[in-house]
Amino acid sequence: MAGMPQQIMSGFRLDLGPLKEPLGFIRVLEWVFSIFAFATTGGYTGTTSFTVNCLDKHVSVEAKFAYPFRLPSYGYNFPNCSDPENPAKLFLQNDYSSSAEFFVCIGVFGFLYCTATLVLYLGYQHVYRETSRGPMIDLALTALFAFMWLVSSSAWGKGLTDVKWMTNPDNLVKTVDHCTKDTVHTCTAGPFPAMGRLNASVISGFLNLILWGSNCWFIYKETPFHKPNNPPVSVGEETGP
Repeated sequence: MAGMPQQIMSGFRLDLGPLKEPLGFIRVLEWVFSIFAFATTGGYTGTTSFTVNCLDKHVSVEAKFAYPFRLPSYGYNFPNCSDPENPAKLFLQNDYSSSAEFFVCIGVFGFLYCTATLVLYLGYQHVYRETSRGPMIDLALTALFAFMWLVSSSAWGKGLTDVKWMTNPDNLVKTVDHCTKDTVHTCTAGPFPAMGRLNASVISGFLNLILWGSNCWFIYKETPFHKPNNPPVSVGEETGP
């Protein structure tokens, strides 16, 4: 057991040649865009706001929210014009964490798979191409990831649309009973939350779909389905002189 790491390292042969081929170059792009996809989503924090207009003053109300967009867990204080010392505790509505977490999960696993295959391509290319098993497993997993990017990006795109609607200040004030049914309070919507990085995350998800889908063709060319192990024998060679 102690000699196993030495055996693994002894088989390592660094060769940057695959990076000049579509197989390796596209894998590097997949690695980069996988990081971009889960980083832009997982690190997001936003704020939606509106103003409560009392008879003698205007009070700004801010509600913060963040990944994984489990909005009911984010509360904010709604000022009481009649009793300023006792604000009402309100919460954002609806939970969109499932689509966001699924998208980030695919991004993280895609990043890990790209890292592992890049090590294989650059250090163990002789092992990868020694048998047909390596390319065939690589093709199956790459196709699976392409499908998962389609599903997760579509789900997160729909989830992001819902998050935008629910955190839109114009829609938020319509869901607050104090703003719509109370004659003492009137509410004015604030600026829309900045969500440029979340838009970029959805775009990167579909870019990943294109990259992983197109890479299937180049991996397919490494399998026996594209290039048979034994070339066909010509008629002249078969019959002899």
